[in-house]
Amino acid sequence: MAQQHHDSTAGDALTEYLQSQATEFLRSLRLHGESGVAAAEASEAARALRRAARRISGTLHTFRPLTDQGWADGLRTELAWLSGTLALEHAYASRQDRLLEALHRLSGAQHLPPARTEVPDAWAVLPAPTARGGDRPAPGPGGPGTPPGSSADEPGTTRRPSPGGKPGALTVGAARAGALLERQLTLARTRAHSAALQALGSSRFHAVADAVAVLASEVPLAPAEATHPYDALPPLAARVEARLAEAVATLPLGRAAHPYNAEALVHGLASAPASEQQDAPWHQVRLLLRLHRYAQEVLGTDAARLAGASEALDRHRDAAEAAAASAAAARTPRIAPATAYALGVLHADQRHEVEAARFAFQQLWQRSTVAAT
Repeated sequence: MAQQHHDSTAGDALTEYLQSQATEFLRSLRLHGESGVAAAEASEAARALRRAARRISGTLHTFRPLTDQGWADGLRTELAWLSGTLALEHAYASRQDRLLEALHRLSGAQHLPPARTEVPDAWAVLPAPTARGGDRPAPGPGGPGTPPGSSADEPGTTRRPSPGGKPGALTVGAARAGALLERQLTLARTRAHSAALQALGSSRFHAVADAVAVLASEVPLAPAEATHPYDALPPLAARVEARLAEAVATLPLGRAAHPYNAEALVHGLASAPASEQQDAPWHQVRLLLRLHRYAQEVLGTDAARLAGASEALDRHRDAAEAAAASAAAARTPRIAPATAYALGVLHADQRHEVEAARFAFQQLWQRSTVAAT
């Protein structure tokens, strides 16, 4: 495939890729319209639509000098609007499933969260549940910073509740925490669904679909670039790769190379916005890695070695947003202390998932870098 590209012009290679993605966009749009009330088919068609939109937008960004730049910029803006609008419903649904599953795992009869002796602040920020009479329950064996069910003598291990014992503080608050999260995220998902339906019926969307239909038959290239040699493509792709390398160089990969180093948990629940700010460089790397992958697809280069690192950053994004959602729920006025406690444990669990994703990315990135050299 790469040799085929080398025998063509830059315009030919770019046109071939963009037209294939435009065709996929239109096919997904048709399948979405034909799905009717079949939620699974409609959801899959919407995902395929977003994938094609992202690839068209990313390719127009990377290879902008080869296209009619006014047209490319306008279409990129509209595709970003469409992709972002359609992604919200899926994001809220996935976040809800993730958080409720985590709550069930953390509060189930099988085990409670392990003690994390390296990161006591992750637990210390949690308000201790109060009994009906106002008395606080006795602290865990490791003191007030140790979560119920944990053993201070054996860090990283858990105690299973005794068969006839009363449920722990986490179990008590988990049901209410789950109900609160489900109520908040279902409302957000419903609003996102309405926004998506409104967008798909708008004149703005029809204009985007018309523009993509034109793209499927003709790519507006810059007049001077229509016959430019294929060699014009790799330098533009190399710019994205250089930006990616610079962004990765700013990440604390040295700390991320050690599992459970607590880098992702240093702020705790009380300062969740600081955690979000800390996550921003990782999100930026995720976007640049996506652009790099799309550029490699245009060049006909196998980008499979980057798939694992990209998936790790997707998991990082999902866990970070889930942690932010649990922190936001914990700030709901007048919730019971046990509910706040469960949400705090959930927040810490998701921040551990953030940390694990960083570790996985560091490992995969090192391997992909070695493989590329």
